[in-house]
Amino acid sequence: MKNILKYTLISSILAFSGCEDYLEQAVDQRTQLDTVEKVSELLVTAYPKAGYAAFTEAMSDMADDKGINAVTTEDINRDPYFFRDVENRAEDSPDFYWYSSYAAIAAANHALETIANVPNPQDYSAQKGEALVARAYAHFMLVSLFSKIYDPATAATDPGIPYVTTPEKVVFGQYERKTVAYVYEQIEKDLLEGLPLINNTSYRVPKYHFTTAAAHAFASRFYLFKQDYAKVIEHANQVFPGGTIGPNLRPWVSVYSSLTANEGLAIYTQATENANLLLVEAPSLWARNYARYRYGLSTNIVNYYFRSANVTGDVWAYPLYTQGADNWLVLKFREHFVRTDVNADIGDPYTIFPLFTAEEVLFNRAEANLALGNVEATRTDLNLYASTRIVDYNARTHGITNAKIAGFYDTGSNVRQGMLFTILDFKAAEFVHQGMRWFDLLRYKLPVRHYTNTGQVVDELGPNDPRRVLQLPQEVTLAGLERNPR
Repeated sequence: MKNILKYTLISSILAFSGCEDYLEQAVDQRTQLDTVEKVSELLVTAYPKAGYAAFTEAMSDMADDKGINAVTTEDINRDPYFFRDVENRAEDSPDFYWYSSYAAIAAANHALETIANVPNPQDYSAQKGEALVARAYAHFMLVSLFSKIYDPATAATDPGIPYVTTPEKVVFGQYERKTVAYVYEQIEKDLLEGLPLINNTSYRVPKYHFTTAAAHAFASRFYLFKQDYAKVIEHANQVFPGGTIGPNLRPWVSVYSSLTANEGLAIYTQATENANLLLVEAPSLWARNYARYRYGLSTNIVNYYFRSANVTGDVWAYPLYTQGADNWLVLKFREHFVRTDVNADIGDPYTIFPLFTAEEVLFNRAEANLALGNVEATRTDLNLYASTRIVDYNARTHGITNAKIAGFYDTGSNVRQGMLFTILDFKAAEFVHQGMRWFDLLRYKLPVRHYTNTGQVVDELGPNDPRRVLQLPQEVTLAGLERNPR
């Protein structure tokens, strides 16, 4: 049965213009997509201009109630912590991410429609590749957040999200959610068709586009979620020449740990940083508030992940900062303003988010090798990672042995389980403040327990709790699209 999905791309135009003449005129020159350059310019908008870290971090076990020590308490931070639907639609909210993602998909679809109708489509090959991969990515993020996480046993019946492949030309379009399995099929189709077409030389600032490296990184994540582990390794090994990831990991010990605070903020999201594979600039208050929010990185979490020895026997070299008692942060994000007008002195706050990094590719490969029984390959990658995060690293004393794993995680002879715990812990520390932990909790159906600032349990999210799936925006469900159960 068909359902209605409401888009807001042109509704405001129709609401305030009562004649067809308006729609017959080009708004500006970019609406005439008659050159490769104009299609490339359009594709700058084919990436979700929104952050998900604010709500996925608060829902995860990387957040605690910091109580009166917190500077800021807002529903965008509070509601996810209590696993409530977020009614706020401002930047950093789930609704904002939903609409931004479908706006990105619409841009990709307009580009693809143009390319399909030009007399010289071969000249647009790189743009077609970028549009297909960008469309796949936006749908992938939507289905990962607003549907149940991929499970091969249930994906064929779990409701997905609308996979949109044609440009929006009406206010109300007819769409179906179909299934998670269907969405994954379409993602894979777009990804595999688009990836070989990408040409890095077509970009002025490559790190803000799907280069071949970023596309392979995306493929390694997609196949990890899909549990197709051989393909994870295949794509991870194509991110960097010769599959050599190590030299591209962030040099926390040799560089980052000696930087001043301002230097640290400047470098983390720079396009010149080898570890950053894909960046996006999005309207967001995350850089301003990620240490100040009441529900976030607390002393208890800092003590476990950053102040106590991990399975290597030592601590990570991440410099820790505070903005008042219990408001901890690792320097990653800085806020900048995009002027509201060329002559204005004020603007809108923006944050740059790394969407794919060399570290994630390494972890994806390590986890895939572990799933395939290649324990030593996993150990090699984890030791490689540790060597860039521990001061005075020594392979003999810091190497991750079976005995260390068994002792640290109490997993006995189950080395593979201990290795998995190691990967998940390493990732939790590496991606703190980036909202990535949430997806691991979903994939492995790990429970999430949240506490008050006095240590009382306020809520626990079990492995099958329906609140693990974000609710669709209210306008969308009112228009007829099936709600997620609660």
